Amino acid sequence: MSDIPIYSNQNTQQAVPERQPPRPKKQVSRELISTLAIIIAAPLIAFVLTIFVFQSYEVDGPSMERTLQDKDRLIVNKLGKTWSSITRNDFLPKRYDIIVFNYSGATSGSGEKQLIKRVIGLPGDRVVVKEGVVTIFNDENPKGFKPDTQGPENGVITTTDGNIDETIENGEVFVLGDNRENSLDSRVFGPIGTSDIVGKLTLRIYPLDNVERF
Repeated sequence: MSDIPIYSNQNTQQAVPERQPPRPKKQVSRELISTLAIIIAAPLIAFVLTIFVFQSYEVDGPSMERTLQDKDRLIVNKLGKTWSSITRNDFLPKRYDIIVFNYSGATSGSGEKQLIKRVIGLPGDRVVVKEGVVTIFNDENPKGFKPDTQGPENGVITTTDGNIDETIENGEVFVLGDNRENSLDSRVFGPIGTSDIVGKLTLRIYPLDNVERF
């Protein structure tokens, strides 16, 4: 005697899907144009942001230790420099800002490249490096003050080699690396023109355990 099959009360009939009406050709064309516009616009927007707003950099070398380490990944803000260019004014960073600038001096050994240093002297300052100490004289401090004991690099700088007595003109800044014993900076090539400044450091994004705003 053969077994008799039993069934649940589930409907075993499959629903017939409704046929969707074909989309109008104009709608398909608009969607295709919209997709192509996004594909084209995305890299263009990224390019514009990189040129005029911000850019990612990787530190190459020890000249800003211990503030920045070799291979740190940074975000440099270019917006201030871009606005200054539009308004045809000098872009003047603040004292102690860390900036990226173009350098094409003969001592670079490989043509033009970009350096990252800290702004120490501003227009109107007289910067003196003597006996391992940096002193700045200006109208607000006629007797001089020692920037390395007051700025963010306080506790980082131990000594500054060199014998410098330089007055900073309009359109110039005096820059130094925080690793004064191993830095190519204004002690060698003098003040830099503000027109050579690319932007200001605003953020370290890598390594992830050392993210920092500046």
